[in-house]
Amino acid sequence: MAVLSIRIIGDPVLRTPSAEVTSFGPELARLVSDMMETMDDVHGAGLAAPQVGVSLRVFTFRIDDVSGYVINPVLEVKTGTGDEELEGCLSIPGLGYPLKRADWARVTGVDIHGDAVAYEGTGMLARCFQHETDHLNGSLYIERLDGEHRKAAMRAIRSSAYSSVADQTTRDRSQSLGSSFGLGASTARPTTGTSRSGARRS
Repeated sequence: MAVLSIRIIGDPVLRTPSAEVTSFGPELARLVSDMMETMDDVHGAGLAAPQVGVSLRVFTFRIDDVSGYVINPVLEVKTGTGDEELEGCLSIPGLGYPLKRADWARVTGVDIHGDAVAYEGTGMLARCFQHETDHLNGSLYIERLDGEHRKAAMRAIRSSAYSSVADQTTRDRSQSLGSSFGLGASTARPTTGTSRSGARRS
């Protein structure tokens, strides 16, 4: 297991729709383990494979006591039920903006053995499922921002000061690259979870 490098906005892999996973074996299991370790190393709420440079439909998550991963996820949401909450992203470090998301979401997919899994939840867990699925579709959360929030995000990202923040984040994260902490991949049983805890990145 190892901590992987997280790609930062501007990397083409973040804008590329991911491919369905068709090969199940040791390499896929290793990817999931490394993604879980990487996510935990940066205290993230979720992590999608494109964020570590792998264009496959896989994401991991950890919200309070609910954790796991989904391969080839299919997302369902209840529209019109969510609130505007602060959202951030590990691939857009140092920024966060209010964004309305559906308050309930369900993902179905498979595990590393190809067996069916399903997770559902509300609050931050639902937000995480939506955020990570966007990543797999080649989309970043800032594209969902409206009005002044979107303008502010674009101005911040284009500024020279933001380049410095992104570069420093990359340097800081590089201190952990390749390390192993024996954390193992969490493979939580399918669970319904609810969380509205602090603004963690995914």
